[in-house]
Amino acid sequence: MTPTVVLPLVIGVVVAAGVYLMTSRHLSRVVVGVVLVGNGVNLLILSAAGPAGRAPIEGSGAGEMSDPLPQAMVLTAIVITLAITTFLLAVVYRRSRLSGDDVIEDDDDDLRVRGDAGL
Repeated sequence: MTPTVVLPLVIGVVVAAGVYLMTSRHLSRVVVGVVLVGNGVNLLILSAAGPAGRAPIEGSGAGEMSDPLPQAMVLTAIVITLAITTFLLAVVYRRSRLSGDDVIEDDDDDLRVRGDAGL
């Protein structure tokens, strides 16, 4: 496989693993899934930006300069992912302190909608 095929495959695997973990009932797995999806999307943005060039301030022509926008977007995404991760860790901690575990159970309305409330 060539390097141009490996990076999209790695990005796909990381995002797929993150989405799989986000569908879990364990909140700690959801946090890891959010981090994986965030990192996969950051890799996707950077790989879609194209090859690295010279610094924008040093480039003399339009073909030589690299675009600073994808790097700025990834930096912003890292900060947003950090904030979401911090919030989710606080939720997981609070849930584990109140109930003793981080598993989300079905409540009565979920059981009623599903139709097996009598089981």
